[in-house]
Amino acid sequence: SLLALVIQIVSGLCLSMHYVPEIEYAFESIEHIMRDVSYGYLVRYVHANGASFYFICMYCHIFRSLYYKTFIKNALTWQVGVVILLLSMATAFLGYVLPWGQMSFWGATVITNLFSVIPFFGSDIVHTMWGGFGVGGPTLNRFYTLHFILPLIILWLVIVHILLLHENGSSTPNKSNFGAEKVSFFGYFGIKDVYILSHGFIIFCLFLIFGPNVLNHPDNYIPANPMQTPAHIVPEWYFLPFYAILRAIPNKILGVVAMALSIIVLMFLPVKRQGSKPKTSNGLQAA
Repeated sequence: SLLALVIQIVSGLCLSMHYVPEIEYAFESIEHIMRDVSYGYLVRYVHANGASFYFICMYCHIFRSLYYKTFIKNALTWQVGVVILLLSMATAFLGYVLPWGQMSFWGATVITNLFSVIPFFGSDIVHTMWGGFGVGGPTLNRFYTLHFILPLIILWLVIVHILLLHENGSSTPNKSNFGAEKVSFFGYFGIKDVYILSHGFIIFCLFLIFGPNVLNHPDNYIPANPMQTPAHIVPEWYFLPFYAILRAIPNKILGVVAMALSIIVLMFLPVKRQGSKPKTSNGLQAA
């Protein structure tokens, strides 16, 4: 996950040198990167598809912790990780708007309108995000600025996440707490990580070579047109579970609340139940 994040930051920095955050030139600047910049198409595909691989790594990391219940031992580490997930989702959404294609424009319109369900201040928040009375130039500039800043905050939180992990110790599937059974990272785990990273890198390269546009929506290769709504407005695949929750509930307010709670509830998973008895290392309840 850390390697995927670093790849995103480096490739995004390279793209920012040629991107123009103006509604008249944003789409053309992407085409300029793809066609005229040396290896620009490769950098853009690495950044666009790297986001998907970053979320694959993150979701696997979360599901492993849920399966082995390691969040119980490292509660604060888990909660920092949930904040990283939230910021990563926000960063991915902001980045999806920047190409200023049809799906980018209408995705930004739909998602920003969700904040209008907030009582009293919803409309003001939406207009502040837009920088006007609709998605336009100020919106693109603000999203570009936030998309550039948030990954640096995420990187700082990742460092905090790792420091907290080293402070409490990493959890293993057998829930062992004996220091004598701990294994040094450099050695077995280091070689294991190199082995997994090498295979993951090969798969990522094959994906970039043979299917760089598999995960991209074709409507996003059409310049944004506020006068023409796409037939189907769909998010990226890593947002589909939350989008399905939103679509499954007819009421807009309840749908937004359910979608938000599906993420916020992760923060409260490490909270211990009242009256639960501690367990020993062999799984038996303490007397």
